[in-house]
Amino acid sequence: MGTLSSVIAVAPAPSEAALAHFESSLRFETDCADVHDALVVKGLADFVLLDVRSPSLFAAGHVPGAVNLPHGKIIASKLTQYAPDTVFVTYCAGPHCNGATRGAIRLAKLGRPVKIMIGGITGWLDEGFTLATEADAAPSPPPAAWVTPLTTRPAHERAPR
Repeated sequence: MGTLSSVIAVAPAPSEAALAHFESSLRFETDCADVHDALVVKGLADFVLLDVRSPSLFAAGHVPGAVNLPHGKIIASKLTQYAPDTVFVTYCAGPHCNGATRGAIRLAKLGRPVKIMIGGITGWLDEGFTLATEADAAPSPPPAAWVTPLTTRPAHERAPR
């Protein structure tokens, strides 16, 4: 048959295995376009977007609507204001940074549902999206009622029941 390229030298997985793998990957990650659509375009707040970089990097520019909680500071006491089923989405500088993974690991160890925003800041900018600065930031951490599953506005802005 001749020499195979390095692409084909390792045979691809069977279609059934590939399908299972790629479908399951969506349970662990989301992309910048989906986060932008949810937060910026539709104003949905059914997840908490965590920028796990340092406060100084966050202040210099972050995804609009993100909350800054560096991955090394993700502990149970920092999450008590969030409902147990709150979905967290972590991001860091980009594909060259493992901070989002480290943050996701810490959240998962605490029993919290979590995904990673693949691409991080690099991916966000590559999509042509703009960054917010510290002046535009959400409080860090936000008040308890600000972000709960399926809530689109802070509790203090909703009509009383």
